[in-house]
This record gives sequence, structure tokens and C-alpha cells, in this order.
Amino acid sequence: MALTSKQRAQLRGLAAGEDTIIQIGKGGVTPAVTASVSAALAARELVKGKVLENAMLTAREACEILSQRCRAEQVQVIGTKFVLYKRNEQAPKIVLVKEKKK
Repeated sequence: MALTSKQRAQLRGLAAGEDTIIQIGKGGVTPAVTASVSAALAARELVKGKVLENAMLTAREACEILSQRCRAEQVQVIGTKFVLYKRNEQAPKIVLVKEKKK
């Protein structure tokens, strides 16, 4: 499911108040990091992460890798921080805005 620009803007606004819970260091995106991101996405739907200075990846690269492995949507990448979204099918917590039909 591709996010529309309005949905992406809504998620960016929600992410502004969230704490950064994922940190990627010099080990990169390990299976343990991927598992913790998947668990966090299942619980929260919206996850904010940060790539530390000693990492060999950029925030954009880390976001792309995690979004592919976790089947999540990339919401935003700014500087060293990134935001991922994955809808919880059983119990959705975030209700996205619908696209208006013309």
C-alpha cells in the first residue's frame, strides 16, 4: 500500500511527538535490529529511528533496508533520523486520512 502525500504528512506530524526508539550503530542493520523494528512496528505502527555517526550507512540507506525487510512504508528521512510506518491489520491504532474523490 503506497501512502498518499496527505497520509505521509499526517504520519510526519504524529512522528514529531514520538521518541526515537531505534538506534543503528557501526554494526549496521543486523537481524537483531530488524527483529526489534518489526516488533516495534507491530506494537506501535509508527517508529522513529536514528543512525549514529559511527555507522557505515546513511539514514536513507538504513530506512530503505529496514522498510524492505519489515515490509513497512518509508515516511520521512531527515539528517540522521528516519520514520517507518506499518499498519497493524488486526488492531490498527492510527487511522489514516482518506483521499478525496473528485
